[in-house]
Amino acid sequence: MANVYVGTDTLLRRRVAIKVLREQYATDDDFVKRFSYEAQSAAKLSHPNIVNVYDFGREDDAYYIVMELVDGTTLAELMRAERVLPEPVAVDYAIQIASGLAYAHRQGLLHRDVKPANILVTSDDVVKLSDFGIARAVSEHTLGVTQPGMVMGSVAYISPEQAQGHDIDERADLYSVGVVLYQMLTGALPFTGDNPVAVALKHVSEEPPPIDPATTGVSPAVAAIVARLLRKNPAGRFASATELASALREARERPNVPHADALGDAATTRIPTVKPPPRPSVSPDRPELRGARVVETDQSEPTRERDLRWVIFPVLLAAAILIGYFALRGGAFPASATIPVPDLVRKSATAAQQELLQRGLRSKLTTEDDASVPPDHVIRQDPAPGSMLAKNDVVALVVSGGLPRVDVPDIKGYSRADAVSELRKAKLRYRIVEAFNAGVPADQVIDVVPASGASVRQNDLVTVRISKGAQPIVVPNLVSLTVDEARQKLARLNLTLTIAEKTENDTIPADVIASQDPEPSATVAPNATVSVIVSTGASSTTVPNVVGLDAAAAQAALTGAGFEVAVSYTVDAANPTGKISLQKPEADAKAKKHSKVTIFWSVPGSIPDVAGRPLDEAKQMLIASGYQIGNIAETADSSLEPGHVVRTEPEAGSALKPGESVNITVVKPGP
Repeated sequence: MANVYVGTDTLLRRRVAIKVLREQYATDDDFVKRFSYEAQSAAKLSHPNIVNVYDFGREDDAYYIVMELVDGTTLAELMRAERVLPEPVAVDYAIQIASGLAYAHRQGLLHRDVKPANILVTSDDVVKLSDFGIARAVSEHTLGVTQPGMVMGSVAYISPEQAQGHDIDERADLYSVGVVLYQMLTGALPFTGDNPVAVALKHVSEEPPPIDPATTGVSPAVAAIVARLLRKNPAGRFASATELASALREARERPNVPHADALGDAATTRIPTVKPPPRPSVSPDRPELRGARVVETDQSEPTRERDLRWVIFPVLLAAAILIGYFALRGGAFPASATIPVPDLVRKSATAAQQELLQRGLRSKLTTEDDASVPPDHVIRQDPAPGSMLAKNDVVALVVSGGLPRVDVPDIKGYSRADAVSELRKAKLRYRIVEAFNAGVPADQVIDVVPASGASVRQNDLVTVRISKGAQPIVVPNLVSLTVDEARQKLARLNLTLTIAEKTENDTIPADVIASQDPEPSATVAPNATVSVIVSTGASSTTVPNVVGLDAAAAQAALTGAGFEVAVSYTVDAANPTGKISLQKPEADAKAKKHSKVTIFWSVPGSIPDVAGRPLDEAKQMLIASGYQIGNIAETADSSLEPGHVVRTEPEAGSALKPGESVNITVVKPGP
């Protein structure tokens, strides 16, 4: 529903992601309101496992959200590449997802669309949830809320209550986490179908295929957690994301022991009621029984029955002693030792526990490293198969922990080749992730996850971060900036400026950058130098001699030589030549093109007498005296020929500042 761009926050100088709502949704008022409200809600979340939202706004008709830019990939892309994630990785990711959700739930915000595409994994294996509560468009893979009777959420990960349009709470998000964890561990979704509705119906009505530890290698503890997360009834799931995170941490420590809640899933069986044995009546006056509890008896009971009880009681007491004797010696009466011990070797721990439970026996598990027996499968048992036990007796199972444990080697600072060699010696698989780091030289190890010294199984996957050196800097465009402006701009980016050349340029002002090397948008290392060519302005040329020319001719000569002309007046009533008497710069001097040349025009400082002259001649005389032609009025004076000047205003001989306007009155032409 949006396009996402990489941008730069010009105020804080940080890279960000800018999500712009597509045009077809920007015209939908409901979409825009939801986009605005939920973006502002998500901006309140600040947690290491949640993508931060920095800002929301509108530019013309475009609505946008500014978010944290995550250096990494989505969980969806990661699973497409690796399909099944190792259980330690999947559990670690799930714990981080649960931590982010727990924080959001405490702020009163549900995600409603937890799925691998909305889960980002950084190059440091930090998981970040994105798109918290952002409205989603309707597509073939998503159910929307744009019309009554529809619900919103990605159908492959939607909870049963969400698919039915019921009110949802934080446990709906936990169901989606269960689907994601199921997919990470098995490489498949629990429910698929030909269309979204078919998949949604399966979420509501069908039980997901259970994860079999025997065939998948998933530990019984984690398999039990997934099964609980995928229960149809929300009440059967974990009560909160915090509880889920705790259960996952416990499963990581005790993989062969299902979560305590799993015992509640045992099949219902018929068991006999337990009654306490009858207490014998004793007489308080018998010395050998003094101190025993007195039990009142019916005084009407015949004496013979009371005597018979005292005969039976010693017999029962002797039988109890005999039973205890055999029990202490490990034996049992043939009638009670009726349960044969099955052969459990090589079976999965979960299957072995279930079989013993069905037979009425209990189990005790211990773990032992064994490379020859698959993890979580029985290596040996005690008693041996075929032994006869009584109900609720314990069978000890030694379960394979898989390959031996090794310590992650300390490879920080190693070269890539040396680090790989050390990991191979330790019989560990590795995944290389490259990242920029100014403090570690290129091709050296920054760190390793799990950390050096951590105890892991042979053949476990470790992530090695390799430095790509300092992050390159994008060179900005400096052309058209002054040297000072460019130097300040580069300094903010930890770059320096050097002037390689200065050259004349008729179109670029002096002290302005004409070109640069490297070009704009190229990348360079920190502290690199950018060379520039700086304009010294227009080229120089010879100033022509205009002294003695009339004003019009002087202006034409200077303009043709590439100069700008400024006119000044020299008032000389004794010798008003009407010509240029002086120029600055002087003739034959060198000056920059487009620079200014001032000419000094010799004028009388008073209005010449133009009465009786033709209009054109009068204009020329006034202009030669340094005046502008103002309004021209007509009169019917018959003493002069038509078109001749009758008078000027101000009148002839009046003192007037050069450059001012003079109005003229002429004889009106005849009919």
